[in-house]
Amino acid sequence: MYTTVVDNTPLIKVQSGKHESSYALDGSLMNPLEAFYASLAACAAVFAKKACKPLGIKAAGIEINCKPFAGAAGPLSLGKFKTEVRFPEGFSTEHKAAILDSITHCAVKEIVMLGSEIEFLVEEV
Repeated sequence: MYTTVVDNTPLIKVQSGKHESSYALDGSLMNPLEAFYASLAACAAVFAKKACKPLGIKAAGIEINCKPFAGAAGPLSLGKFKTEVRFPEGFSTEHKAAILDSITHCAVKEIVMLGSEIEFLVEEV
C-alpha cells in the first residue's frame, strides 16, 4: 500500500512499507508526473541489467536517455516515450539486440500499455 497525508506545503511524501518517496509542486523535487517518467527510465535500466546477467557481460557504461512527448491532449498527456540506448565499446551486435529487446519489455511500460484495462477506484473510507 502507498500512503500520503496532504498538508499545506508544496511537498508530497509517499510511504510504501519501509520506503519513502518525496515529490514537490514547486520545482524543488520531481513532481509525480516527472517521477513517472523517471520510473520508465529506471525500469529500462533494470531490464538492461537483467539482460546482461545471462549474457555474462557487465552492464556498466550503458547509457539510457528517455524523453516523453506530449499527446494530443496537451502537456499532461503522453503521446510517445522515446528511449535511446548508447552502449560502451565491446558490446556485440547480438548483445545489443538482446538488451534492447529486454528494455522493450520493461514492466512499468507494459503496465502503461495495458491502458484502459486498468481499473482505477477512488472512494471515501
